[in-house]
Amino acid sequence: MSKEIESVCTYCGVGCDITAIVDNNKIKKIYAKKDGVVSQGKLCIKGRFGFDFVDSQNRIKSPLIRKSFVVKNSDICSDIEFKEYDNIFYSCSFDDATTIVAKKLNQIKQKYGAKAICAIGGARTSCENAYIFQKFCRDSIGSPHVDNCARVCHSPSLKGMRATIGEGAATNPYDDIYESEFIIVIGSNTMEAHPIVANRLLDVCSTKDNIAVIDVRETKLAKRAKYNCLIPFEANLLILNMMAFVILKEELYNKEFVKNRTDNFAEFKDKILNDPYANPEFFKRVKGYEHLSTQIPNIAREYALKKSMIFWGLGVTEHLDGSKAVMAITHLALLTGNIGKSGAGLMPLRGQNNVQGACDMGCLPYYAPDYQKPKEIGLMTPQLIDEMIEGNIKALFNMGEDITHIHPNVNKSIKAIDNLELLVVQELFINDIASRADIIFGVKSAYEKEGVYVNAMRRLHLSQALVESDLPDDWEVIQAIDNKIGGNFNYTKSEDIWNEVREVAHRRFSGAAYYRLKRHSKRGMQWPIYHEDTPILHILDFRTDNGLGKFVYNQWKKRGMIEEILKDKFYNNSLKGWYLTTGRTLVHYNNSAQTRQTDRLNKKYSKDIILAPVEAKNILANRVILKTQYGESEVLEVVFTEEIKPKTLFATFHHAKSKINTLFGDECDEDIMTARFKSLRVDIINVNEEFEGCS
Repeated sequence: MSKEIESVCTYCGVGCDITAIVDNNKIKKIYAKKDGVVSQGKLCIKGRFGFDFVDSQNRIKSPLIRKSFVVKNSDICSDIEFKEYDNIFYSCSFDDATTIVAKKLNQIKQKYGAKAICAIGGARTSCENAYIFQKFCRDSIGSPHVDNCARVCHSPSLKGMRATIGEGAATNPYDDIYESEFIIVIGSNTMEAHPIVANRLLDVCSTKDNIAVIDVRETKLAKRAKYNCLIPFEANLLILNMMAFVILKEELYNKEFVKNRTDNFAEFKDKILNDPYANPEFFKRVKGYEHLSTQIPNIAREYALKKSMIFWGLGVTEHLDGSKAVMAITHLALLTGNIGKSGAGLMPLRGQNNVQGACDMGCLPYYAPDYQKPKEIGLMTPQLIDEMIEGNIKALFNMGEDITHIHPNVNKSIKAIDNLELLVVQELFINDIASRADIIFGVKSAYEKEGVYVNAMRRLHLSQALVESDLPDDWEVIQAIDNKIGGNFNYTKSEDIWNEVREVAHRRFSGAAYYRLKRHSKRGMQWPIYHEDTPILHILDFRTDNGLGKFVYNQWKKRGMIEEILKDKFYNNSLKGWYLTTGRTLVHYNNSAQTRQTDRLNKKYSKDIILAPVEAKNILANRVILKTQYGESEVLEVVFTEEIKPKTLFATFHHAKSKINTLFGDECDEDIMTARFKSLRVDIINVNEEFEGCS
């Protein structure tokens, strides 16, 4: 007999409410009910059809142990009964696998110290699991080195927002889009990456014509927008400072708000009005982008004079100056008073289904749960990779983070992983990082367990299991290992862990008991949650030491594409020196581990492709290889389009075999080490026969 079960989507940070029709412990259909507050009764193609992974024959059903690890560690493996799995791995019982991990961790800790062990992951699973993950690393092991995938996405948003307004999360609910009079979307291909938020933006596009889209290429949303603002690579901070310049120069700022609720305004105003790069007239000298000298002031004026919101994605954060660009975004809200009220605010569009929750739980080297100061600050993922290569990090505990696929400088990451004495991975499938593991634990997916997820607007949703599974949850694996290394974890269910979270992270979650989350499952509850929740932040004060928003001016640095244009070295027909940016496509998610298991999705996009400008047809072949000093991609198909500006390219990264992320080096955000995924200078090798000899 079939039944309906309500839960939350497992994909992006929008956090759509879903309803599954389940028959004989199998998901038959997923849809969204019309009264769904987040979904509005609609789901993207992944949410609707991307559930075949649950029953995939490729699921990891039992613990796997690398055969070469068994040979090297005969002292701790000699009494274990292994079964043949394939040429690379044995399988064994859960008890034996956790015993092996515990013994090896103890060996490493005794020989090299606790700091030779690190943990990376936690944003693809529940808050309960993320909390236990960081607690295990910090308390059970004694190592401060814990991080999560925010390192490659929105860590700059957290850094930039906390520096200026004291809180690194979205200020308003999605539905405030309908209350807003003007909206800026910068660095976000929203229709592909966050489609259910995009539905709301499309609604207001058709009725209010009040959206400005700022990006390096023409996105689908930009074609519907009032302002389609195409900018050069690495120009976000420049553009945002220019908007502030216009608002100040024309005295469009909210003088009362600035006086009563901000700090350091006079210094900020003086610096920006005397910054030669902040005047939009600068773009009159940038060939191909002269239109920005008038378009930027027009956008700034509308933003300042109306009740406005700003949405941004990885097109802002994944740059050398990502954190500084986020500070510049918050400056605009502080200048105009577009924060702390309905229909106005700041909305970083989070990527993973629980990356907000993982950060809230303390899966960061510099924050304990609730963004408190940890006993000791650990290293960020790029630093940990360096330490692995140096031989100082000997063990990595990895939970749902495919660092040899989605992180930059893949060849370097592989070298680091190969230098470890122990790599433990908790995963659903043998993805790239799992294929390199010493020990793999197959675990429950989001659709097989209960737990709390926090979406991009701080909304807590208590996910319900859609089907039953005899696989362990992430916390059960960690608890078993903890107990065997002398720890005292003693949880019987996820709710036990959550009740501890409510005490440890009480500033945000004290009132978020399971029974309340179940009662309010339709609407959801937005943290901080005490007696009531908080849909809108910063109504009275900012979360800074003195309650005031702070201006922290950062000047744009001339470099990259703009510098080349100014020196007349950019526009030429060479196959060298093109600018690449990367991003997602609608049907796949991240490393596509789950979406590839659904034929309907994978057939729509079975390989990564390159988008190139139409005018390059006489230069580029139909198939190319991209090359940098760090590595080469595989042969990639080129699609020519009007959406791409001259000498620029776009590529997706969903398929590991494409080797897109081998192209990126260690260049990263100057403050927080998020990789520079949105701007990379590449050379092109044509591979078609008719272009033989070109290079």
